[in-house]
Amino acid sequence: MSYKVMHICLSSGWGGLEMYPSRIIPELQRQGWQVHGLALAGSRVADSLQAAGITPLTVASRGRALLAVLRILDYLRRHEIRVLHCHKSSDLRLAALLKTLRPGLRLFFTEHMGVTRPKKGLYHRWAYGKLSRMFSISEATRARNLNAFSLPAERIQRLYLGIDPGPYASGGDSETLRSELGASQGELLIGLPGRLTPGKGQDVWLEALALLTQRSPALHWHAVMIGGLTASEGSDEPYVAQLKSQVAALGLTERVSFAGFRRDLPRLLGALDIVCIPSTNEAFGLTVIEAMAAGRPVVGADSGAIPELLDSEVGLLAAPDDAEAWAVQLEALAAAPELREALGAAAAGRVRRDFTLSAHVAALSDAYASV
Repeated sequence: MSYKVMHICLSSGWGGLEMYPSRIIPELQRQGWQVHGLALAGSRVADSLQAAGITPLTVASRGRALLAVLRILDYLRRHEIRVLHCHKSSDLRLAALLKTLRPGLRLFFTEHMGVTRPKKGLYHRWAYGKLSRMFSISEATRARNLNAFSLPAERIQRLYLGIDPGPYASGGDSETLRSELGASQGELLIGLPGRLTPGKGQDVWLEALALLTQRSPALHWHAVMIGGLTASEGSDEPYVAQLKSQVAALGLTERVSFAGFRRDLPRLLGALDIVCIPSTNEAFGLTVIEAMAAGRPVVGADSGAIPELLDSEVGLLAAPDDAEAWAVQLEALAAAPELREALGAAAAGRVRRDFTLSAHVAALSDAYASV
């Protein structure tokens, strides 16, 4: 069996999918794998792989990757790599071609997004038919994938994502940090971390905050959005402008702040009293388990995969498009510090039990080896 794997991600973007390979590389190496990468030259993916300690093989574009298939095959041969792992559906053209030319390769694909349309045409049957295993990152996405692809059920495996809970357990509730995020002493600090893009629910959340001021006028709180404000940081700039206008229109200028992109998210999460994840259709919800690992009570959207992560023992749910429901849940947590503490402690325990990076990579390694 080969303990060598190449992760292929020919993306010029930057989001959870693109971050995934570099995020798991240290743990793969710790568990005995030699990791290689294939990325677009000059991309953030290539930079992240380099930062993780590996020098990726690079190509100028996806089209050039197809033209470089013989060079890539030679690289695989010289480095004795027999396991390939793809992360974008468009990269399967190359990966399936590599497996066609070298049938001994084992090919894996993580479906990070959750498909919405059937993929059963001739090309899809060929490309996806080359897979040794497809990983679905939640039961919700696995159910969709079972309907969308012409693959037997045993080749579509649910594999939850995971994190290292250690950095999140240190806390970060200093008054200095809370003040930096906009909260005055004694104020409840409500946070929404994540990319500022349509579908992440920031607009409904703002409506809920406006309702919260009406429902509990005596409640002292401040709210903060944590996420990049520019396209280069993964956000939608027109949507960011829309949110800022909405804050002003709702009369929340003094109560809502924008923290921008931050590299110290574990520390910031520890400073929040309540974390909100109102995304309309998360394929998994990595930010949910990050907030849970920080011991924070979470209000999550009752949609997509989030209900798989949150139940009544570790958090609260609200319909993603119902601002009134969000206001009710926020009011309930604001009025019950004991409940916030109990939910946060239970949430941190759930992550340590079910959503660690080491367990995720162990299952991944077993799949690489067992097919």
